[in-house]
Amino acid sequence: MTSDDAVAPRAGARRAARLRRRWDREAAGYDQVFTAAERRMFPGLRRRVCALAEGRTLEIAVGTGLNLEHYPPAVIDGTRPGGFVGVDQSAGMLDVARRRAAGLGLGIDPDADLRRGDAQALDLPDDSFDTVVCTFSLCGIGDDRAALAEMTRVLRPGGLLLLADHVASSVWPLRALQALADVVSVPLAGEHFGRRPMRWVLAQGLAIEEHERTRAGVVEHVAARLPGVRPGADVSR
Repeated sequence: MTSDDAVAPRAGARRAARLRRRWDREAAGYDQVFTAAERRMFPGLRRRVCALAEGRTLEIAVGTGLNLEHYPPAVIDGTRPGGFVGVDQSAGMLDVARRRAAGLGLGIDPDADLRRGDAQALDLPDDSFDTVVCTFSLCGIGDDRAALAEMTRVLRPGGLLLLADHVASSVWPLRALQALADVVSVPLAGEHFGRRPMRWVLAQGLAIEEHERTRAGVVEHVAARLPGVRPGADVSR
């Protein structure tokens, strides 16, 4: 290994740690800031996406738990241990999510079901979830393709991938502004404005069940199913 080969992973680890500390600091005020933007840019989208979840569900970058109240009761009623799992890199964000879960009276275990985790290297077995959800968070994950690959790895055949995020605009002048914003936002805050996870989803051959872009193509959500047997399907016929 050359010296350059050794330096790059260390630099990446330091940057990841710095971003985790940033999210820890911002956890207490995150909801107030984000929900104000949400009301303007994509009202109701979080509820619409989470309502599609089915079976055992994993949420990537669960953050402060803003999605928790929007899942179907069968997903998050706590009758099955591990029926719902939310992972996040930030301990501060998870503390808020645990308080939210308790306030909502959800039956999930706040420690076992809301846990630290790296979206790019999930400590979870293959083919273990019926649904994987990631909303407004893939833009802040360092290697989005690694994270998407992990999401599909832990999905069971026929499982459902639910994504919603801000993406590269379909209008080229705005897309150019997003590229300029990335020059500053990526190194400072780990925030990417020019991504299109939909391209990765299509390249992997997932079946698109729902897809929509709004706000000059900046806001996009997709429901895509992994090839294989649909969860709950009768395979005896």
